[in-house]
This record gives sequence, structure tokens and C-alpha cells, in this order.
Amino acid sequence: MPDDDDTDKRSQNNNNDKPKEDFSDKLERWDMYCEISDVGSISRRYFVMNAFDGALTMLGVVIGASMAPEAVDPLFIILAGLSGAFAMCISGISGAYMTESAERERELKSLERALLCKLDDTVHKEASKFATILTSLVDGFSPALAALIVISPFFLVNAGYMTMDMAFPVSISLTMLVLLILGLYLAKISDQSLAKYGLRMLIVGLVTALMCAVVAIALGAPAV
Repeated sequence: MPDDDDTDKRSQNNNNDKPKEDFSDKLERWDMYCEISDVGSISRRYFVMNAFDGALTMLGVVIGASMAPEAVDPLFIILAGLSGAFAMCISGISGAYMTESAERERELKSLERALLCKLDDTVHKEASKFATILTSLVDGFSPALAALIVISPFFLVNAGYMTMDMAFPVSISLTMLVLLILGLYLAKISDQSLAKYGLRMLIVGLVTALMCAVVAIALGAPAV
């Protein structure tokens, strides 16, 4: 009768015999998961929609701060921006994970009923998990990234490389640039006019900035 040491050695040897998956193999497997789960189109929608929200949210913060009756410390905008970006990131990841997980589980159960078998240890189950995690990360990090881009000039102000008077227009310009890039990206994936989609995004950004300014003035900010 083999002793425990021999059994452990054989188990360890069997594990060592398994080929290690290199990065190219992982990419190939992830690509297969993307095709099975159709996560590409979902992630694109999440990315554009939430980056759009993140950019416009920080645009509101910047417009409000720029119209404050007294000088605003750049650290205030940085802290407000980072807090907002962090909140959007956590909210996006957790919300998308729970929503996508429930939806994927519903689809798997529906497929199991159609096939009359369980799919617990199948590639469909793994693809579902992969899609849930990927969409959650995209949903969380896209608005946070856009928000950080918008408030990035104020980091330079805080470090002494830029003035506040310069940071405000640069920040608003970066917001419009982010919106323009999102519009061009939508145009590319939909095979539509680049100018049309880009202009639409810029108009939304300008209208948002105008509305933020009107609200600030209505609440007592000086009209400048």
C-alpha cells in the first residue's frame, strides 16, 4: 500500500506535468470568451456611456468652481474630482457586476433548459464569468478616467506649473476633446459621419457648460 509521501509526490508531479498557459494562450482564450459572450458590443456601450457621464460630471464641478465668488484652492477641485472619480468607479464596478451577473445567470439558465443539461463546468460558464468581470471593470474605470482627464490641469496648478486662470479653460478644452474623441469613436464603430457625431458630442458639452453656468448664476454666482 503506497504511503502518503508517495501519493503527494505523484500528485505534485501530475500538477507539474500540466502545460503552463502563456500570455498568448490567455489572449486566445479571452478572445474566444468575447465571441461566445458578445461582450465586445456591451463593453463599448458601457465605455462610451460612462466616460461621457464622467466627463460631464467633472465639467459641472469645474464650471461651478470657476464661477465661485472667491478664489478656489486647486486642492479643493482635486479632492472633489478624486472623490467623485473614486465614487463613480466603485459604483460602476459594483453596480455593473451585480446587474451583469444576474443577466448572465438568467441567460445560462435559459440555455440549460433548452439543452436539458447543466453548464457549470463548460466554456459557456467561463465566458459568462469573463464577460461579467470585463464589463464591470469597463463600467467602473471609464468614467473615472474621463473625470481624471478633466481635472488634470489642477494637479499642475497645485504643483506650481500652471495658474488657476489658465487651468479652467484648459480643463474645459480637455472635456470637449474627450467628448469629441467619444463622438468620433461612435462614428467609427457605426460607420457614420465623423463630423456629425463629433459635432453632436461637442454641442452636448457646450449646452451642459451653459446650463451649469446658468444654474450657478441663479444661485448667486457673479456673471462673468
